[in-house]
Parts: sequence; structure tokens; C-alpha cells
Amino acid sequence: MLLKLLLRNAFRHRLRTLLTIGGIAVAILAFGLLRTVITAWYAGVAASSANRLVTRNAISLIFPLPLSYKEKIRAVDGVSIVSYGNWFGGVYIEEKNFFANFAVEPISYFDLYPEFLLSDDERAAFFRERKACVAGQKLAKRFGWKIGDTIILRGTIFPGNWEFILHAIYQGKDKTIDENQFFFHWEYLNETLRKTIARRADQVGFYMIGVKRPDQAAATAEAVDGLFKNSYAETLTETEKAFQMSFVSMSEAIITVILLVSYVIIVIIMAVVANTMAMSVRERMGEYAVFKTLGFGSGYLAGLILGESLTLTAVGGLLGIGATFPAAAAFGQAVGQFFPIFHVSAETIWMDMAAAAIVGVAAAVIPIWRVVHVRIADGLGRIG
Repeated sequence: MLLKLLLRNAFRHRLRTLLTIGGIAVAILAFGLLRTVITAWYAGVAASSANRLVTRNAISLIFPLPLSYKEKIRAVDGVSIVSYGNWFGGVYIEEKNFFANFAVEPISYFDLYPEFLLSDDERAAFFRERKACVAGQKLAKRFGWKIGDTIILRGTIFPGNWEFILHAIYQGKDKTIDENQFFFHWEYLNETLRKTIARRADQVGFYMIGVKRPDQAAATAEAVDGLFKNSYAETLTETEKAFQMSFVSMSEAIITVILLVSYVIIVIIMAVVANTMAMSVRERMGEYAVFKTLGFGSGYLAGLILGESLTLTAVGGLLGIGATFPAAAAFGQAVGQFFPIFHVSAETIWMDMAAAAIVGVAAAVIPIWRVVHVRIADGLGRIG
């Protein structure tokens, strides 16, 4: 009975109610999309493993490290596995087709990343063939690549046209894994450099280190850097999460602006709903005075107003949440090269629901105060 009364009150002025619900739905949709953008920005951080360290040149990531460091790092206490690689920076056909591509030591690298799922046959074929490459499932779908295709990348950091044969397509173990990456044999890159630019051979851009226990990560990182202190190529070793955060921090100002905009949207829709509730209560002030005359207490009247406000925000919120999924899918397709992982997380849905609830409660506060404190005679004087 109470729910029926709330619905009748909420939809008494249908046009105003529908416009308000539409505004709430658009606001929740915008809020959800902005929160999804922030989640996508931090996707690399979220997918980082506590068991992995990254070692790079202490000056900058663009400066290389000697391949000879590998065995020294492997001997450090707490290290379980060492891999290495280079950012390749190759271009497929034209610059707009950007995707991350790396030259890596294949066996150790994929041992370090068990979240990249390959079949046994694909893994064996990739390890066996020097010109073999692995592409993520989304990347392969984007360009229509199939197993056995020849892929040519134009080198930017390493000049020339580099030919690869696609032997494997990996899948992520869950939605947080980036499926837009491209890997090939570091040895293929190094052999070519020996023939063309010998001074750049036997150098790596980074080392990936697996540690035996996450609680040993800090001590292991310190021990690795201590090995090469005062050498001509000093190192900086940090957790994979810290390494990823260093890139995110470069765009901290943009993230802050997006956060502020998402909160401003909620404040604006809160004002809209509050205005709707204020108009509704003002029109029915006489009815609330009659309720008081019949003995209904302030708590009951407050419940009616709060219930009406929450009904509006609940309907609008559910519509906005429902629209977030197709909107995020379309947006993800459009900006896939910038946000390899773009999906609506459970946390975003909970934040949408919390935002709708907060708007509903906040919008009802002033109307409730007015109804609770109005005198019966003043309320009845508004009838007619």
C-alpha cells in the first residue's frame, strides 16, 4: 500500500517526473562512464603482481642495460626467475594503428605472466620459431589477424621493416588483462642488430624479476640495485605496481579533473531532484497538513517524502546503470587503442547506486524540514 502511494505521488505530474528521471539517468550514465575511464587508467596498476619486480636504467627507461646483468640478478637471494626485453615501438601500416609491442625472452617471460593464456601447441610453436610472434586476442580481432599470418612492423626505435609470423594468440585469464599487446623473440631483434647496428646489440630495456615471496620484494629490489651501484649503468628496481604507477602519475592532473567533473555531475543532478521535490511538496502542503490533523506523525510524513525522492532516483539510477554497459562497450571500441581494458567494474556499479541513494536522501532533506515544521493552520490555508 505504501509503495503504491509513493508511486502515485512520484508520478502525479508525469512530464516533470519523466524529465527528472531522464536527468538522473543521464547523470548516472555520465558518472559511471567517467568512473570507468578512471578504472581503465589504473588497469595496468590493478593487474600488477606482487611477485614481480621491474629493473630499468636509473637515469631513464630510454637508456639500456647490459645483457650481462642477467646472471648477476639471477644470483640475488629471493629471485626465482629473470626475464628481459625491449620496448620495440614498431608501427603497423600507419601511426594511428598504435599498440604495445615488445621483444622479450619468450620462455621466461611467459612463465612470469601466467595470466597470458596460450594452448600448449601455440606455446610450443611460438618458442620454436625465431620470427614467431604472439598477439593478444583483442589486437588480433582488431586487425583481422589469423594464425600463420605474416605481420610486418616498421621500426621506429630500431629502423627497418621487421617481418613476423603469428604463431599464437593469447587470452587474458580475466577482464583485467590487457589483450592488446604484441610479443616476439628478443633474440631475433638482437641478431639483426649485431649485423646492422652492433653497438646496440646485447642490450635490454628492462629486466622482469620474479621473487619467491612478495614480502621479500623490497629487500630483493635493494639488493639488485646494490649490485650495480657506481657502475656505468646503475639500476632502479621497483615493484611492477610502482612501475605502472609512475606512468599513471604523469597524467595525474587529467585524472583529478575527471574526478572533479564526475562529482560536479552528481551535485548538479542533486540540485535538479531537490528542486523537483521542493515543487512537489509545496503543491501538496495542504495534504500533509491534513495528514497531521488525522494524527500522522512527523516520522510518517518524512518517510513519504523520502520514499518519493528515493523512488525517483532509484528508477533513474537503474536506467542509467543499465545504459552504462552498452555505452561503455561503444566507448571502449572507439578508444580501444588508448584504453586496452575498458569495462564497467562492480565497484563502479556500487558507486552508481551509492550516488543515486545520496542524491535521493539529500534532495529530500529540505522538503522534509519544511513539512515537519509547518503549522497545521498554515498548511490547511493552502488548500484551494
